[in-house]
Amino acid sequence: MDLEKGLESARVVIREDECKGCGLCINICPEKVLFEQKHLNRMGYHPAGYLGTGCIGCGFCFYQCPEPGAITVYKKGYVGEEVER
Repeated sequence: MDLEKGLESARVVIREDECKGCGLCINICPEKVLFEQKHLNRMGYHPAGYLGTGCIGCGFCFYQCPEPGAITVYKKGYVGEEVER
């Protein structure tokens, strides 16, 4: 990422160990870029996953998620020192 230009596209970061597998983010996503993963996290839940492309940065998943800190949405053009991949 070029720090002067920022992110070329929006992105979702899901912290798998924070996810409780409720599926609310998956259901609300207008672009359908979130899915339920097959593996279990350390809490025994199937966490949500991101396809890697297609996010529009709407933030619906962030606001729908009942777990604080489980989802971060980075909008297109975000400039910052730290972006989780």
